[in-house]
Amino acid sequence: MLPQNCQLLARYNQWMNDKLYACASQLSEEDLHKDMGAFFGSVLGTLNHLVVADIIWMKRFADHPARFLALAPLSQIERPDRLDAIVHNNLEALYALRQQLDSMILGLADEVTGESLNTRFAYRNMKGDEFDDRLMYPLQHFFNHQTHHRGQLTTLLNQLGIEVGVTDLLMVIRDSDLP
Repeated sequence: MLPQNCQLLARYNQWMNDKLYACASQLSEEDLHKDMGAFFGSVLGTLNHLVVADIIWMKRFADHPARFLALAPLSQIERPDRLDAIVHNNLEALYALRQQLDSMILGLADEVTGESLNTRFAYRNMKGDEFDDRLMYPLQHFFNHQTHHRGQLTTLLNQLGIEVGVTDLLMVIRDSDLP
């Protein structure tokens, strides 16, 4: 993974999140909370899970030896203790937090270097198991995890009659000034 890959994936992440929240805002409260059998039940449950997982991973990344300045605002955000935690039951409040997190992710992507991506760092998963990886691998997982659950969200939204539109990474690549 190269720093440019992180920047691209951070932009894609923000673009897709903005699209999905715009789509979700078209749903009734009932449809937003409706358990549709997804891993985290509903559209709102899945959106919450993405926020929860991002906070957990970003707090881990904040402990990386590079001490990324973009992640400093995380000190004001409580670390969820469960992957199915509901951070906000209100879409607007959740979206405000999502935008804050996406801004930090963009900042993190601008700060990573080839050296920091190859630097090892130790962390624990939710079960307390210890790991020691080069940053590039957990960071790649971080972005892949987001894509995985956003794919579920596009399906849930489609089932509720909301068309998300184009979701291809190529759309961000073509609009990007990345080399």
